[in-house]
Amino acid sequence: MFNCKYKFLPALLMAIILVLAACATGTDEERSGNDRQTPPAAADQETNSNTLKKKPAEKQDMVRRPYQGELELPVNGATGYTSVALELKAEANPEAKTIETIQAGTAFDIIKEEGDWWFIQRGHTSGWLPHQYCFINLPDVIPSIVYDNTNTYSSKFVSSGKAIPTITNQALYPGKTFNERLGKEEYIMPVLYTMSKKIYNAQQHALKEGDSLKIYEAFRPLTVQMAVVNNLSALAKKDPDVMAGINTPPWDITWFITNGVSNHQKGYAIDVSLVKVNEKKEVPIGEYTVLMITDYTEYEMPTPIHELSGASATFTAPVPSRSETAWKNATYADSMNEAAGKLQTYCTTAGLSPLASEWWHFNDLEAMNEIADNPGEGKFVLNEIYSTSRD
Repeated sequence: MFNCKYKFLPALLMAIILVLAACATGTDEERSGNDRQTPPAAADQETNSNTLKKKPAEKQDMVRRPYQGELELPVNGATGYTSVALELKAEANPEAKTIETIQAGTAFDIIKEEGDWWFIQRGHTSGWLPHQYCFINLPDVIPSIVYDNTNTYSSKFVSSGKAIPTITNQALYPGKTFNERLGKEEYIMPVLYTMSKKIYNAQQHALKEGDSLKIYEAFRPLTVQMAVVNNLSALAKKDPDVMAGINTPPWDITWFITNGVSNHQKGYAIDVSLVKVNEKKEVPIGEYTVLMITDYTEYEMPTPIHELSGASATFTAPVPSRSETAWKNATYADSMNEAAGKLQTYCTTAGLSPLASEWWHFNDLEAMNEIADNPGEGKFVLNEIYSTSRD
């Protein structure tokens, strides 16, 4: 009877043991998945790994610093222009295969520099150009300067304080557009590449003294040059005051506006004034930071800029404009004030040469000599831009 009553007991006990074992296993798994704390380092690694997998292109926070070079930003990513027709080469060598001829006044993206050459791209075409004959857009590489090309919206050209018909207060040519590199609308201000480095040095001298250059014009189309000289000449024939202002010895009209190709068309001249910096800030551009002037006060100069008359003279008498040293022995005109003197110091210390008849005009004679065998004529308008930051 005992055997009959308890014959299933061993099997029942075995079943209970199996159930208890299964419950114990489940508890361990739950603790492993939910109760157990993952070490912080392991958790961070797992999170970072997942983040990188989800966003492979996301960059870590970039530490930006000012660019160290001959300009405030590198030339790669800046816009360049041909000043004359140039052969686009397959290699950085004048004997290399010519891909095509790039016409004067053509805009392009500067990819990189190698010696005396730029590797450039325009659309689907790329190759090498000798940069001595090329302009570079100044705001792309010296953004701290204040730019204000009044000739693109309301010309300040006057003579003896009198308006020049069809010139004064007129927009003489287009020259402002959105600059992707700078992230804002900005003027197009091209000069020969060699000159840009001297302008950079002049700006650094000014910034150290709490000042900044304010460039009113760099390249000027030949059509505009001729329009100004023709209309000024016509005005002078009708107005004795204007005639006296531009033709009283030791000056004549050619000292104020050339009847033909000038240094502005060739790319080694700027018209520039000076401002006192009130506020400035560091702005990130690509991999670098640059100084930007956010508020300024323009100094009072001997005359308003682009006053075409003897009142604007830097010196008491003409000085050979092609001499790098003749101006050093010249006597400043009585009208030259402290601000104009500071502008002269900043620019000449950087290697630029002043023009005897205009306090605002400076030339780069080194750049002039570099292109003497093939100078440009400026028979074009520059209104394209390809500038990028190239992060």
